[in-house]
Order: sequence, then structure tokens, then C-alpha cells
Amino acid sequence: MQLDRELEGYLNHLAIERGLAANTLAAYRRDLDRYGQWCRSRGLLTAGDVSENAIADFAASLRDPLVGTPLATSSAARVLVAVRGFHRFALDEGLATTDPSLRIQPPAIPRRLPTALTVDQVGALLGAAGDDETPIGLRDRALVELLYGTGARISEAVDIDVDDADLVDRTLIVTGKGSRQRLLPLGDFAIAAVQAYLVRGRPALAGRGRGTPAVFVNARGARLSRQSAYGIVRAAARRAQLDVQISPHTLRHTYATHLLQGGADVRVVQELLGHASVTTTQIYTHVTADTLREVYATSHPRAGVPGR
Repeated sequence: MQLDRELEGYLNHLAIERGLAANTLAAYRRDLDRYGQWCRSRGLLTAGDVSENAIADFAASLRDPLVGTPLATSSAARVLVAVRGFHRFALDEGLATTDPSLRIQPPAIPRRLPTALTVDQVGALLGAAGDDETPIGLRDRALVELLYGTGARISEAVDIDVDDADLVDRTLIVTGKGSRQRLLPLGDFAIAAVQAYLVRGRPALAGRGRGTPAVFVNARGARLSRQSAYGIVRAAARRAQLDVQISPHTLRHTYATHLLQGGADVRVVQELLGHASVTTTQIYTHVTADTLREVYATSHPRAGVPGR
């Protein structure tokens, strides 16, 4: 069908010309498959057949419980971003004479402050991450120390190869979204945990496999998956008996928040996190401002309202 070929052409464009990461590309494919099915069910067989009203109807269907399980606002917004991108591509490539998505706006996503752990909570989590007696324990401690010590995304952490870590130079190379690489500094605690794992843990685990350059490997000697790494963090949180929801991304949020609370410039934090825009990083400044107001309100003798 023509629409399927057009959608596939856009996905190839994203992969080859824009160099999107595999995970991002997979999300685009899922969203556009959903859109393609919707269009076919209504007899819209090419990009040129789609009208503005049709896209508006599709957008409404994403949140309509009568149509199916309604998507969350953020998920619906992501789907519409993919659809708008496709129709811009179709116009540029001469597959359609107009862009029917031009005036369709994704739903506004409520601004939420990221969850950040306290220093004491981080200490408890790291203390429960793993032991120094087993290869698995050494690996788990190294992984959690690295996530908090660098702010790396979980996908970046499991993709690290042995040659990416320079423990003498105290640096780590990670590959982020869009295959962009960045150099991250390593602190003493992360270096100690990673070095202990590389010397006393990884050889035993890697020896069970067929050989992999990955730093973090599973019990069979293959590269650790994102799902397994997620489970390691959640298991550490349970052992630490922390009463908050924790994921690998929580450690990334906490890394950024603690840097800003310690006086780091937001542009430096942007570079460390690998954000394309400083606007993405600035959400963490709101967390810091809230903390400052709380400390002031509870510590300064003239912070309260007169008469209270």
C-alpha cells in the first residue's frame, strides 16, 4: 500500500539522514504503525489523502476511552509529534501538496518536577546496591555508583565498552541520543567501584560467554540488558527500604539536582547530561529553587509572616 511505503520512507529518513538512535526509531515506528492502521481503516491510502480534519479526529481518538485504552497526555503528544514529522516529510518529498498537520497541536503536557533523592537516600541505595564478595555484587554496586556518579542514561550505561572507561584519566565516553558521544568525568567512588568490578568481578562473568567488549555483563557473559539493569536498581531500592519510587532515571535526575544544588552552572550540567537544549536542563533549576525556599523558610528568623 502506498501509505505504508511513504511511512517506511520517513522512517528510513529518520534512521539514515537524521541518525536517530535505535530506541527512538522503534518508538517512531510504533506510533506511525498506529497512525497507518487508523488511516487505512478510513480509506486514507496516501499522505495526500489525509486532511486536517482527519488528523484532528485521529488526535481525539488517542484520548477517547470509547475508541480504546486512552493514552496518557505525554504518549498522545509523542504520537502526534511523529505524525506531524511524517506530513512535513511528505510535503518536502512531493508526496503531498499540503501539510494537513500544520495547525494540529499536540496536547500540552503538565510540567512536572523530576523526583530527586536526598543525599542520605542515595547513600542508603548505594550501600544496598551490592556486596564485595561476589562477581554479581561487584557488578551491581559498580552499575549503581556509575549511574549516580555520571548521570548516564540506563541505555548509555549498558552500552559502555571496556575501552570507553579510562580510570587513569578519570573519564568515561558514553554514546547518547542521535549517536552523539560525550566525555564524562569519573569521581573517586565510581572509579573504585568500577575498578573493583573489572578486576575481581567481570572476568568471572565474561568467561562464561563468547567474549564481549561490554563493561556490564550478565551471568551468562553477555552484555547486560536495559531491563536487567533496571531490575538491579529497583532491587537495591527494596533492600535499602526506600519509600519512594526509584528507577535508573531517578539517579540521573538526582545527579543533575545535586550538581545544581552544589553550585554547578546549568550550561555545564546540560553538557554532562547530553541535553540538546538548555531548556530541558532548566527544569532542574526549579527543584533547586524549591529547596532554597524551603531552607530559607525554616532557617531564617524573619522568613515567617508577621503575627503568626
